[in-house]
Amino acid sequence: MKFIDEIDIKEKKVLFRFDFNVPLDSSLNITDDTRIRAALPSINYALDEKAAVIMISHLGRPKGKAVPEMSLAPVAKRLSRLLEKDVQFVSDCVGEEVRNKVASLKPGDLLLLENLRFHKEEEKNDESFASELAGFADVYIDDAFGNAHRTHASNVGICKFVPACGAGFLIKRELEYFGTAVEKPARPFIAIVGGSKVSGKLEVVANLIRKVDKIILGGGMAFTFLKALGYNVGNSVVEDDLIGRATEVIKAVKELGVKFYLPVDCVIAEKMDPAAQTRIVPVQEITSGWMGLDIGPATITLFNEALENAKTIIWNGPMGVFEMQPFSKGTAAMARSLADSPAVTIVGGGDTDVAIQQTAVHDKITYISTGGGASLELLEGKVLPGVAALEQCSQKA
Repeated sequence: MKFIDEIDIKEKKVLFRFDFNVPLDSSLNITDDTRIRAALPSINYALDEKAAVIMISHLGRPKGKAVPEMSLAPVAKRLSRLLEKDVQFVSDCVGEEVRNKVASLKPGDLLLLENLRFHKEEEKNDESFASELAGFADVYIDDAFGNAHRTHASNVGICKFVPACGAGFLIKRELEYFGTAVEKPARPFIAIVGGSKVSGKLEVVANLIRKVDKIILGGGMAFTFLKALGYNVGNSVVEDDLIGRATEVIKAVKELGVKFYLPVDCVIAEKMDPAAQTRIVPVQEITSGWMGLDIGPATITLFNEALENAKTIIWNGPMGVFEMQPFSKGTAAMARSLADSPAVTIVGGGDTDVAIQQTAVHDKITYISTGGGASLELLEGKVLPGVAALEQCSQKA
């Protein structure tokens, strides 16, 4: 794969696929511009090369319809402020108006097109839609890591039609951190995996146990493993159809000699409610009819001790229902442990990123991924469709 600094973009029209899928409040104000800021290095490089910059992205899930609340117009305003340069905006991403606007661009101009997902053809990887997008530019640069695990027109289909293509600096950083961490880590290498359901993470765990020295499981997904070990977990989240697979993973861990950590105590309640009565109990004593919603203090101590000698730590998934204060202590403690660790610490986006921001330790983490789903698939050992398309395009060139 080629990267942006290996391609001649000087004074050319460059089409960038970014991930500007940022959260908006009810007044359509951006509440977290992390993903916008992550695009700035690539944009500034293109401006230094006197390129005309055309930007495309999605926001939310409008399902092929124009939804005003999911417009990228607020992103254009935020970009203008961050770049201290006018970012033009057009209220569609294909069509005659867009073609005319693109044709009028001069070196150094910036243009953001409207939400790709206002057209159903985007998520269907429609070839004619991809071809029209490709026709806007001399060079295509994908820097939307958060969308790299999708097979859409703007990141996969488009690569068949562009004259030249490559990846931006964000994708380069993401691949470097995850590639180095998983394939050539400084050891001991420890993975922390959490989240509510085991179904989304089980194959990640199965892949990681062959690479790590220790693996720590928390969150709701841990209860499927605890039940596989014979514990009564009350009304805790359990995916019964995956108990057999969890048992296989536990057996593999023993055979590989990997240290495997599960919660030893947990915070339980009768329902997932911040006002509910809570108790802290050993995992062997979860009350019938109650559910585990966070790891307990003994587990926090156990997990912290497991991390003490780490050289590389990857974390994906919270330790409990951290959005609710009574069940947030385990996740916050894990965030602080990573912040205090001298190890290389990599956080895999999504809810884990939110938890890091809430704990205000983001500046002490080595790398925070911008793509939850994409980072998970990398950890699972999968090839990302968006990355594969860029590799094929580069070979074609």
